[in-house]
Amino acid sequence: MQRPLGAQISHMLKSRGVEVIFGIPGVHNVEMYRGIEEAGITHVLARHEQGAGFMADGYSRATGKPGVCYLITGPGLCNAMTALGQAYSDSVSVLAITSCLDDITGKHGQLHQMLDQRAAADMVCEWSEEARDASTTYHLVDRALTGFVTKRKRSCHIQVPIASLGASADPAPEAASAPGLPQASTEETRAITDRLLAAKKPIFVFGGGAKGGADVITDVLRMSGAAAFCTYAGRGLVSADYPLYFGSFLARPDSADTLSEADLVIAMGTELSECDLWRDELGHSAPMIRVDIDPVVLAKAKPGDMSVLGDAGAILRAMAVAIPARIDDRAPCWDIKKVAATKARWRAEVMTERPGIVEVADALKAVLPKDCMIYSDMTQFAYAAKEVWDMPRPCHWHHPSGFGTLGYGLPAAIGGAVARRGRPTLAILGDYGFQYTVQDLGTAVELGLSLPIFVWDNGKLGEIEDSMIQSQIAPNAVVAHNPDFLALARAYGAEAVEPEDLEALQRAVLAAFAVPLPTLIRVTPAVL
Repeated sequence: MQRPLGAQISHMLKSRGVEVIFGIPGVHNVEMYRGIEEAGITHVLARHEQGAGFMADGYSRATGKPGVCYLITGPGLCNAMTALGQAYSDSVSVLAITSCLDDITGKHGQLHQMLDQRAAADMVCEWSEEARDASTTYHLVDRALTGFVTKRKRSCHIQVPIASLGASADPAPEAASAPGLPQASTEETRAITDRLLAAKKPIFVFGGGAKGGADVITDVLRMSGAAAFCTYAGRGLVSADYPLYFGSFLARPDSADTLSEADLVIAMGTELSECDLWRDELGHSAPMIRVDIDPVVLAKAKPGDMSVLGDAGAILRAMAVAIPARIDDRAPCWDIKKVAATKARWRAEVMTERPGIVEVADALKAVLPKDCMIYSDMTQFAYAAKEVWDMPRPCHWHHPSGFGTLGYGLPAAIGGAVARRGRPTLAILGDYGFQYTVQDLGTAVELGLSLPIFVWDNGKLGEIEDSMIQSQIAPNAVVAHNPDFLALARAYGAEAVEPEDLEALQRAVLAAFAVPLPTLIRVTPAVL
């Protein structure tokens, strides 16, 4: 049956598997809201469009499905552009659909008018397009959804003129089957296996893109005698008790020395970006095999390297079958005692650099359920914890790594909690970043989410203060007046508590999982 195009978009999304939309209605995009309930989609009302984008991001990271947000013309899109940039940077499937003005050439001074809204979004998304009719709209939606499952995930933006949203339209066509991720050839997989087994001291670096092989990675390592690092996004891919696992300490400067000992480096599903290494080069001198679904990443190969365009997970699963058919478990050439000592030294360095945080992180880790999903903000606590906290399973700690924005943690955790009703989700925030999106507490209360919100309150921008001191700059503009966080949380209708010691912190977190409301847990260095 014909419906206004705005309603047909919701019906199309539902038919493509979308269950939840995050957003805020406005006078320009009301037609997009006509069909949401009729289509059977749940709408989550954010308190700010940036929060809607972050919620969609958190939902997508928790489910692997697209996170969709509905936004209004002009300032609505602009408010969400930070979130769209974050999703682009961290390879997250976020689709933003917005209204736009019908005419910006012949008319001026209109409500929400921008010089070029589409071009603005194009700066933070993989692509941003305008659809002026139903068929183009449906094509762009399918273009985005297909891209999410066939290549590296990025944010996308579609804008539809207000008049077009209200015009009658036929339903979208049925979905066509989409191909999967690019796959390596049998010859390429065999070549990787051959080179791995020929190496005397191989080492893997696993990124989040290798998650499809999570169930076989540790077996591949044991059978090949290889050592391994994980990037922050790859934590949980390698069993923490594997004796040749160096952890997520790639950002330690002398991890380069460790990597220089290898005679073969295999980087799987990782960009090896600045945010992974905090140095220009990985540090290896041996040849590298690089596996990725993004040809741009593979273009960084050096002479003698092997580049494979394909899904790292599929390759790892094939290797897990091929290796035991050819060789028994190999005695490792890496020194197990040296690996353990190196990890212990790096952990001690983190404890020295950021006093008190590791002890609190250890207390949290000790009581969290193994299936707890964590969303963190840009805060010293997360920076330290990401290095020392070995995750029991992959894809369960999400951080705004690339774009690196404050304010991510709370709304993203809300999106994750919406996706994982009945399973534990934890938000980790700093006192400053929490105030970027504190208003989304209202959404969490409204939804009745059992969400512990850990706020590390050191009363300042601690990381920036340390950076200034290291740069021999007198600390400036790093201390701000904080509100009474407990009273603020209660004003929104949330629970609030301030533990006096680590045991009280553990009890507070566990209690928060059982309360049908978010619980703000303010923690200061005094908790030690």
